[in-house]
Amino acid sequence: MAGLKHIFENATVTRINPRFRHEMADAEKLLLCFQCGTCTAGCPVSRFSSFYNPRKIARMVQLGLKDRLLSDAALWLCTTCYTCIDNCPQGVEVANIVRSLRNLSVKERRVMPLISKKLALNILRSGYAYIIPESRIRRRITQGLPHLPRSNLKQIAKLFEVTDFLGVIENVETFEKVEVKE
Repeated sequence: MAGLKHIFENATVTRINPRFRHEMADAEKLLLCFQCGTCTAGCPVSRFSSFYNPRKIARMVQLGLKDRLLSDAALWLCTTCYTCIDNCPQGVEVANIVRSLRNLSVKERRVMPLISKKLALNILRSGYAYIIPESRIRRRITQGLPHLPRSNLKQIAKLFEVTDFLGVIENVETFEKVEVKE
């Protein structure tokens, strides 16, 4: 019960959205979660942080605490290693739910980590999430490795345009790190 007390201490009735759990991707599977804690026990991030807890995130979605979830930067701590999914006895896809929550946070709150914005802009400029230094490319050639595949930057730009992702990342607020709210 201590966990539920923590979940509710900042929630008011006006912030609870009972339809939210049905709006989420993988909602049917999420309703199968019976809070066994297997997702959190296997999560590499939760081992080092009491702040990030996949089980708590799943429960908050079930309870309809959308505003609280979307305003919590802890969503960005998930490494998407899928250990939570691999270990869940009910097949609840917590990592996918976290990804959906991140997407909603960017869409509705226009906020994301600075590194995510930088990686997206790198993809737009080069086709790669990381800019590959010219020295690395020369070293590959001297070692007889094949050339890296060339990205079609026009297609990437078109994809950013039709999805309005470019507009999103140009207008998004960023934060450098997740502040722990112990």
